[in-house]
Amino acid sequence: MEFIRKVVLFTAQGLTEIGNFVIFLLTSILSFSKKIIKKSKHRKKGKQVTIFPLPISIKLKYFFLGTLFSFIFFFIPIIIVVTLQTLPNPSQLSSNLAPQTTKIYDRNGVLLYQMYANQNRTIVPLSDVPKYLQDATIAIEDKNFYKNPGFDIQAILRAAISDISGQGFQGGSTITQQLIKSSLLTPQQTIERKIQEVILAFWAEKIYTKNQILTMYFNQVPYGGTAWGVEAAAQTYFGKNVKDLDLAQCAFLAGMPQAPTTYSPFGSNPNLWKKRQEEVLSRMQQLRYITKDQQEQANAEKLTFVEEQTPFFAPHFVWYIKDLLVKKYGLPLVEKGGLQVITSLDLKTQQIAQNVVSQEVNKDAYLNLTNGAALITNPTNGDILAMVGSSDYNNPVDGKFNVTTAIRQPGSTIKLVTYAAALSHGFTAATILDDSPVSFPSYPGGPLYTPVNYDGKFHGRVPLRIALGNSFNIPAVKTLQAIGVDTFIDYGKRMGLSHLGNAKEYGLSATLGAVNTTMIDMATAYGTVANSGNRIDLNPILKITDGQGNILEQKQPTEGVNVLDKGVAFILSNILADNNARLWEFGPNSPLVIPGHTVSVKTGTTDDKRDNWTIGYTSTGNRLVAVWVGNNNNSPMSQVLASGITGAAPIWHGIMANLLADKQDHKPKIPDDIVIKTCGSTSEYFLKGTDQGVSCGWLPTTGTPSPTPQ
Repeated sequence: MEFIRKVVLFTAQGLTEIGNFVIFLLTSILSFSKKIIKKSKHRKKGKQVTIFPLPISIKLKYFFLGTLFSFIFFFIPIIIVVTLQTLPNPSQLSSNLAPQTTKIYDRNGVLLYQMYANQNRTIVPLSDVPKYLQDATIAIEDKNFYKNPGFDIQAILRAAISDISGQGFQGGSTITQQLIKSSLLTPQQTIERKIQEVILAFWAEKIYTKNQILTMYFNQVPYGGTAWGVEAAAQTYFGKNVKDLDLAQCAFLAGMPQAPTTYSPFGSNPNLWKKRQEEVLSRMQQLRYITKDQQEQANAEKLTFVEEQTPFFAPHFVWYIKDLLVKKYGLPLVEKGGLQVITSLDLKTQQIAQNVVSQEVNKDAYLNLTNGAALITNPTNGDILAMVGSSDYNNPVDGKFNVTTAIRQPGSTIKLVTYAAALSHGFTAATILDDSPVSFPSYPGGPLYTPVNYDGKFHGRVPLRIALGNSFNIPAVKTLQAIGVDTFIDYGKRMGLSHLGNAKEYGLSATLGAVNTTMIDMATAYGTVANSGNRIDLNPILKITDGQGNILEQKQPTEGVNVLDKGVAFILSNILADNNARLWEFGPNSPLVIPGHTVSVKTGTTDDKRDNWTIGYTSTGNRLVAVWVGNNNNSPMSQVLASGITGAAPIWHGIMANLLADKQDHKPKIPDDIVIKTCGSTSEYFLKGTDQGVSCGWLPTTGTPSPTPQ
C-alpha cells in the first residue's frame, strides 16, 4: 500500500492551506451555534419543552457550510485519489525508455521508410546546452519557468478564453507540462488530459529541481524527424554538436518543439521555420536575453542545413502519412512506438507516375513552368496508389513542396460540380445553353463581371453536353446563375471539396475556378462521380499495428456516402468520355484520348495561367489520375500554354496510358433510372422524368449509344 500512503501524503500536503481555512470556518460555526442556542431559549410548561424554529436564512447558511465542508473534506480527496491512481508516475521521466522503429510499407510489403528516435540520441548535461538555447527556449515556451510551480494559471486562463471564444485551441503549457505531455501522456486536446498534465507537472516539480526538468526537456522532447533531444537535433540539422551552436541556430531549435513537422526544413513547408525563428529572437530581445543588434544579426544569418542522409521511397507520400499518424496518435508513438504501417501506395505505380511527371516538366521548361504533381487513386475504396508531390523531391528550390496537399485554384475542372448540381435540378445533357456575351453586376453598384471563353469566341446556342465537353465558360456562368451559388457550394462540399467556405464569399466566377481547394479534394470530388455518386474520402492506410503486434486500425470496405444520383454521375462521366463532344476546342486526337479505352477527363486553367490541371478516371481497373503543373510561387506560366494540349494533359495521358496498357476496356454500366432518346442521328441520356417535352423518338435501353454533337 506504498502508493496509497504517498497519495494520502500528497493529498494532505496539497490541502493544508485549505484545511487551515476550514478550521477557521468550523470555529466560527461553533461560536455562531452557541449564540443561536442562547437566542432560542425555550420555555418550560411542566416537563414539556418548546423550541422556536430557526429562520430560513440560518438554515441556508448551515446548508451552504455543510456542503462546503463535504466538498472539501470528502469529494475533493476522493477525486484526487482516483485521478492519481490512473496517472503515470513522474519519476518515470528520468528513465531511459527504449524507442522502437516505426516502419511504413507500400501495399505489397515494400519498405518505404523507417522512423526511429534512438539511433542518434545522445544525452547531454545542461552545461553542454548553450545559454542562448536555454534562454531562447524559456523565452518562447515558458518565460516564468523558474518562478511557476509547473503550471501557469494566467496562461491556462488565457488559453481557455481563446478556446471558448472560438479562436482555436491553445495549450497554455509550461516547459514542465510539455515534458510531461511528450513523455507520459497522449496528444489528445481534451480538458481531462489538460488536468492530468497540470497535476503531473505540479507533482514533477516536487520530485525534480528546475535544472533537472530543463535537462530532461532538452534530452527528451522531439525536434522533428529522428531528432529526439537537442544533441540529435543539432546533428540532424547542422551536423555539429549542440554546444557549438550559435544564436541563430539556437533560436531555430528553440522554435521546433511546438510543431516539429510543420517547421522542419525537410518537410512539406520548408520555409516556415524562418518565421518561427524570427518570433523566437523577437521574444528573446523583448525579455532582454539579447540586444537589438544581436537580434538583427541572427535574423540576417543564413542557416545551412545538412542534407538528409536516409534514402527513402515516395517521400512526399511518406511525410503525408506521417502527418496523418501524428495527428491521430501523437509524435512520440509515431517515432518511438514501433508502428508497422501498411499503406495503399503501390511503389511500381508511384515510380511510373514520378518518371512521367519529371520527364514532362523538364520537356516543358520553355512554357515557364517549374513544377508538376500527380495523384492516382481508386475511387471505389479511397486508396491512394501514387502521390507525386513535385517533379523532383531533391530540388532545393521546389522539391520539398507537396502540391497534392497545397491550396491552389482548380480552374475549369470545378465545372464538374456546377453541372452535377444542374443535372440534379432539372437540367439535362440536351438542355440548350446560350453562349453569347453577357455581363453581371459583381455586387450592387459595383463593376460588371463579364466572363469570356478560353478561345475568346462565342458559340451561340449549344446543348449542355457540348458546353461541358468544350469547357465553354459563359454557359457555365449562366448555369451557375440559374442554380445559385449556394447550391453550387453545397454540392461541392458534399462531393468532397472540404476547403470551400460560405456561399456569400463567392461570386459567379466560382464556376471558373475562383475558389481554393487541393488536389486531394479534387480527386475526392471526381472520385464521387466515378463511383456512381458515392463519395469515399481518401484513406491511404490499410493497417497499423503497434510494437506489440496489436492492431490499432484496419481499413474496412465501405460503400461511402451517396451524394449524387447514379444517373447524374453516369451522364457526367459519359459527357467527359465523349471525344465528339469536345471536338471544337480539343480536336479529334488530343492527349485526352486513350485509344481503345473509355476514359472520362476534364481540363482546367486558372487566370493568367497560374495553374493547369487535367483530371480523369476510368472504370477499367477503377483508376483516377489528377495532374497539375505550374510554379510553386503562383507566378504565371507562358501564355502559349494550351489547356488540354500542353502542360498537364500530356502528363495525364502518359500516366493513364501506362495504367491501362494491356487491359481490356470496361464501359460503365447504365443505371436503371436512365432512359435514352434519339433526335435524328443523335442519341442522348436522360434521368427518368427529365426527358418530358423533348420531341425525340424513343430508343430501347439496350446497348451503349454514342452521343454526337447536336
